[in-house]
Amino acid sequence: MATVELTFSALPAHVRTARLVATAIARRTGVAEALLDEVRLAVGEACSRAVEAHRLHCPGEPVRIELRDDAGRFEVTVTDVAPSEDVRPHVLEANGSAMPEMAGLGIAVIAGLADDVEVSPGPKGMRIRMSWPASPHGIAAV
Repeated sequence: MATVELTFSALPAHVRTARLVATAIARRTGVAEALLDEVRLAVGEACSRAVEAHRLHCPGEPVRIELRDDAGRFEVTVTDVAPSEDVRPHVLEANGSAMPEMAGLGIAVIAGLADDVEVSPGPKGMRIRMSWPASPHGIAAV
């Protein structure tokens, strides 16, 4: 089992770097080419959510990403330390009807992109774990 840890300051520009790193490691781990866009988008969504939470509540704290190759799965965990009790998701209204909360919408997008998703909110932050199938022999055949 190989693990890569990445921390970055809560700046939107760093989300792109996190997406690039995750996609490169996913490819190297053996995630099928057809799934790489899903990895990139899901990691970007999770990192954007974490960056926004940090910018609002703890801008000096870094966002943490853990990428691992474990038992034929490529797993990404994005962790923030923004206090969950203070995070108030925005609710939008369109044509007089309530829309889903933005945080919930982001999680729904991630759930649609990742093969397996686990969201663990807590008083000292949120952890989003996502995973995709990977070839046990490394780089997937194209």
